[in-house]
Amino acid sequence: MSSPPAPATASVRADVWLWAARFFKTRSLAKQAIEGGKVELNDAPCKPAKGVQVGDVLRVRRGEERMEVEVLAISGQRGPASAAQALYCESAASIAARDAAKAQRKLVGAMAPPGRPDKQARRELRRLKDSM
Repeated sequence: MSSPPAPATASVRADVWLWAARFFKTRSLAKQAIEGGKVELNDAPCKPAKGVQVGDVLRVRRGEERMEVEVLAISGQRGPASAAQALYCESAASIAARDAAKAQRKLVGAMAPPGRPDKQARRELRRLKDSM
């Protein structure tokens, strides 16, 4: 009777790793994001049970935020944020793109009028809509 072969490299499920690395608050949210096409593993679509190994590249989209990270360590347990940040390294291009998108959103938000329109502004809006 022989013992089962040991795995050549350690791996953990993609949804578990994303949860442990604190990309998502729960494992089920990570699973939903993967099934929704928001996560790519090594430039290919990913499934929740796909094994993540050291050296893999993940692209994760959360709302407006897009991140490209390289897996540095494997963990199946969620720990403190400092330990979670040690599991991956974000690429310089990804950091620059996120900063540019953040600055763009800030500019767009600065151009919007603050708060709700008052009575006079609502009347002007109504007149403008009626004239169209």
